[in-house]
Amino acid sequence: YYRRFIEGFSKTAKPMTKLTQKGIKFDWGETKENVFQLIKQKLCSASFLALPEGKEDFVVYCDASHKGLGAV
Repeated sequence: YYRRFIEGFSKTAKPMTKLTQKGIKFDWGETKENVFQLIKQKLCSASFLALPEGKEDFVVYCDASHKGLGAV
């Protein structure tokens, strides 16, 4: 769930994600600990989502196709 709030989450968490693969020995070393601490730090400093106050106009940019929908 939180991956969408952290830019580059999949690249950052890759060492930890590999631990979930079948046949991989679970070895929590210094690299995984550093990645874990970095993810925690990014979560604590991540921007939060909020509804606009409605006092000013705003523009929503979106894109749609037959396979998906995206908006910023």
